[in-house]
Amino acid sequence: MNNFKKITAIACLVAVAGAFAMSAAPVSENAETVSAAVDSNNDDWLHAEGDKLIDIYGNEAWITGANWFGFNCTENVFHGAWYDVKGILEDIANHGINLVRIPISSELMVSWMNGTPLEVSSVTASNNPPYHVCNPDFVDEDGETKNSWEIFQYVVQYCKEFGLKIMMDAHSPHSDNSGHSWELWYGKGGVTTDDWIDSWVWLAEQFKNDDTIIAFDLENEPHGKRGYDDACPDIMARWDDTTLENNWKYAAERCGKAILDINPNLLIMIEGIEQYPKTEKGYTFETPDIFGASGDASPWYPAWWGGNLRGVRDYPIDFGSADYNDQIVYSPHDYGPSVYAQTWFDKDFTTQTLLDDYWYDTWAFIDAEGIAPLLIGEWGGHMDGGKNQQWMELLRDYMIDNRINHTFWCVNPNSGDTGGLVDSSWSNWDEEKYGLFEKSLWQTDGGKYISLDHQRALGTAGNSISITEFYGGKVDPPAVTSTTTKPPVTTVTTTVSTTAKPKETTSATTTTTKPPVVSSVTTTVKPNGTITYGDLNSDGKVDLSDLTLLSLYLLGDVKLDAEGIKAADTNGDGSVIITDLAHLKQYISKDPVILGPQ
Repeated sequence: MNNFKKITAIACLVAVAGAFAMSAAPVSENAETVSAAVDSNNDDWLHAEGDKLIDIYGNEAWITGANWFGFNCTENVFHGAWYDVKGILEDIANHGINLVRIPISSELMVSWMNGTPLEVSSVTASNNPPYHVCNPDFVDEDGETKNSWEIFQYVVQYCKEFGLKIMMDAHSPHSDNSGHSWELWYGKGGVTTDDWIDSWVWLAEQFKNDDTIIAFDLENEPHGKRGYDDACPDIMARWDDTTLENNWKYAAERCGKAILDINPNLLIMIEGIEQYPKTEKGYTFETPDIFGASGDASPWYPAWWGGNLRGVRDYPIDFGSADYNDQIVYSPHDYGPSVYAQTWFDKDFTTQTLLDDYWYDTWAFIDAEGIAPLLIGEWGGHMDGGKNQQWMELLRDYMIDNRINHTFWCVNPNSGDTGGLVDSSWSNWDEEKYGLFEKSLWQTDGGKYISLDHQRALGTAGNSISITEFYGGKVDPPAVTSTTTKPPVTTVTTTVSTTAKPKETTSATTTTTKPPVVSSVTTTVKPNGTITYGDLNSDGKVDLSDLTLLSLYLLGDVKLDAEGIKAADTNGDGSVIITDLAHLKQYISKDPVILGPQ
């Protein structure tokens, strides 16, 4: 754990009492109040350690989400907004999805940044009880539909209320239902590279103190390939060490650094490109196609749009500092034969043939070799009972076995390539497709879905727990580093299954460094054997010194004896976690609370 994240954890614990007191308040119908009441700790940020995502308390997290498109299209709002958007998001959370990837156009973000939000269409907004109420938050007092920026802010608040996290995805430069077909992040809708970067930076500024939006996917599916006879080499995304405008690596580094300068906690998703030259044969992005050449004869390795991450071996993304690089997640897209009949589907394919023929050298090596975390940003397809369904099951199981993050494409029923998780009513779920997908959701052995929020479980169905609850009702403190002395190391060895290279499965050992114990505090038992709840230092008073001591204990900077731990359990529920800190703060602040078992 680096020093920045250590400081963040301390700040969160110091502020947590007020936030928990707020979360216990009655929920208002006002959206801004709802979002503040649910979770304002700002402690749900994630970062990378090796190939895993880790929360600020040192616990592993697993993003298992889904896509819902529309803000990228000409409607400038979720498709399906002719129904109840809040209800759909609640349903998504109730189905165990812990993050929503929201495609958006850069043109729309630029309009928000410039204070001229694009209007929405195909949205039903009415608040005229008892006759018609639909998306009442989206209509103003004059009965007019609010603009796209106002509606988006309500979407963020709804997600916060239901424990959902958000990944924003610049799906195309221009607002267009087929905008994803454009190869680059600039050049359409009047959007320049600077506009693209500036609008991302602006959005980071707006939500830098709100951990509902935890990730930015910088650009959806950069792609393009060399045409025959050297045609159009500038209308393709490349990945090398040049500073050309269409060099995706160079653009992503510029953009990612600028975003992290504003909010260093955001995960930055880096997708791949389409073609990558066979550099081992001396080919470069200046090498044209060889007419009619394919396979070994071609100078290029093919891939899905946004799927080719071979460039990470030769030219890994570098944001210029270790802390910033801890926020990098590589995010390929992968699809089955119903989207396009790629050559690796020509055989009776298996997980091993997919690894050999495509997955490993294209993107899987990044996870298998511990370079960085992966998030498969799009995967999905039609349930055909055949090869496409077989591919979905193989990829799903590979992601489960290797704990690879992912966001399914998609919730929408109106995706021609894949279909959706819901039907055209936006309320009935495709149980067969959801059944296939559901196995890949983060959940306990008992089937409880796990949210990425430390306070809030997912949805309202009672079938989820928070990440705090998943880790036993407590959080492990971050490691403490020192410039003068190294902390003692405790080695914990576990066996995990990971793919080391295409044709081998090996066991790996994970070494966990636990934080040092800085000091010990002894709590004296009273003669009658009772403990005064909250009096951690046994001085006969419950005051700020005990609050400070509990904060340090939760951070791992002091050690309490058994009686001190009992005293630290200020609400008497059998565990010592951040809620006890909140409870103690309320008591010291003279709020009407009782210390001890409730």
